[in-house]
Amino acid sequence: MREALTREFWDERYSGSERVWSGRPNQRLVEQTADLTPGSACDIGCGEGADAIWLAEQGWDVTALDVSLVALDRTARHAIERGVDDRVKVGEYDVLGSHPPRKPRRSKGFDLVSAHFMHVPREDFDDVYRRIAAAVAPGGRLLVVAHHPDDVESGARQSHGPGLMFPPEQLLAALGVAGGSSDEWEVEVADDPVREQQMEDGPMQVRDTVVRLRRRS
Repeated sequence: MREALTREFWDERYSGSERVWSGRPNQRLVEQTADLTPGSACDIGCGEGADAIWLAEQGWDVTALDVSLVALDRTARHAIERGVDDRVKVGEYDVLGSHPPRKPRRSKGFDLVSAHFMHVPREDFDDVYRRIAAAVAPGGRLLVVAHHPDDVESGARQSHGPGLMFPPEQLLAALGVAGGSSDEWEVEVADDPVREQQMEDGPMQVRDTVVRLRRRS
C-alpha cells in the first residue's frame, strides 16, 4: 500500500479529474480550530487546498504540503482565486521520507500541524506521525483526523487495506501518550465522534478518529 502515498499515484489521481474533492474544509478541522488563535499552520497532505485556504481565510499563515505536484498547483491556483495567496505557501512533502516538515524561518515550529485522512501503512505509521509531530512548536497543536476502523465493520466504508484506518489510541501510543498524558504532550481531544456523510447509496453514519494534542512549552 505504500505506492498509494507516492507522487506518481496522486499525480495520476488528480490529473484524471478537474476536481477530486468537494472544495469544502473538513468538518472536524472547522470544529477543532474554533477555539484556537490563528498563527502559523502546516496542512499535511493538502490535496486541492480546501483546508489550507479555509485556514488562511480565518487568519492563519499556512504552509500547504503534498507529495503531488498536480495537487500543489491546484492549491496555489485556488488560493489566488480566493484572494489568500499571500497567506498560503505550497511545498512538496513526502510523508514516507526521512525528514519532518520544514519549520517556518526563525521559529521552533508551527502553531498548528494538521493531517486529515492520511492512509499510512501500519509498518510506517509510528515514524510518519512522529516526524509530523516534530514540526509542532512548543505550545502548538497537532490535529489528526482519520477514518475509524469501525466504519469497515459497520459497512459504512470498504477497507482501505490492513491497518490504514486507526483509532485514537494508536496515534497516542505512537507519540508516547498511551496513558493519556506525557511530559511532551497534553491530550486535549482523543475521541471517535459520529457524523453523517453522503454516500452513493444515501446518507450514512460514519465514525472519525479525532486527536488534538498540545505540545507542552
